[in-house]
Formats: sequence, structure tokens, C-alpha cells
Amino acid sequence: MSAGPIILFDGVCNFCNAAANFVIKRDKRGQLKFAFLQSEFAEKLLMDKQLPTFDSNTFLFIENEKIYSRSTAALKVCRYLNGLWPLLYGLMIVPAFIRDGIYNWVAKNRYQWFGKKNMCTLPPIEVRSRFLNEMI
Repeated sequence: MSAGPIILFDGVCNFCNAAANFVIKRDKRGQLKFAFLQSEFAEKLLMDKQLPTFDSNTFLFIENEKIYSRSTAALKVCRYLNGLWPLLYGLMIVPAFIRDGIYNWVAKNRYQWFGKKNMCTLPPIEVRSRFLNEMI
């Protein structure tokens, strides 16, 4: 898992894809890598870590061999972004049950609010090298 920090996200979720594009545009150093939770790459990675292979209600962030989920993952990703976004990491002082409560509410409703695709789509050519999976 030497690819560096990796974000695993729901590749059919419109909100999740928009969030990934948001991160890509603000990670000017290109440190973060991405994979769809539905990909063989993610399945193998999660099986190796003895974790459930697909949970569409969260995204995962892997950093230094540790796996983070939900709001903790989102806040850790913010540290890699340009601008003032890293300041959001300060929200880690809010108890996880509160942060994750909000996260879970959005996750539960995201398909209804933002829709979903029938399958994961191939990322744009200019960022494809940052994706660790194939289109499914």
C-alpha cells in the first residue's frame, strides 16, 4: 500500500464523485490517490485488512497504513487541500458521535438529494493516473 494517501469512495454516487473532484482540484501537489469502493482494487485492499469490502454509506481514507472512515476521514483529507481547507481539521475536537451523526444523515440521503449513476465512470484523462482502479 505504498501509493500514499488513498481515498476510497462510492463511484456511483453523484455527491461522492463531486466531492472527489473537489478534492482533486484543491490537492495541487497531487498527493492523494483515489479508488472506487466498487473496484477490485478496493475489494482486495479491504479484504487484506479484514474489513467489509463494500459499505456505500461511507468513504475511507487510508494514510500511513491506518484506515479512517466517515467524518474523521473527511477531516483528515482536508489537511491535504490548498487554501483554508486544512483549518477544518480543527473540527476533530467535536466528538465523533456528533460529527458522524451529521455525516450519516448526509450519507443516508445523498442518492435521493444528488442521484446516482448506473456504474462508476472513468475519471478525466488528466487525473486518471491518480486512480488506482479500472472502470466497472
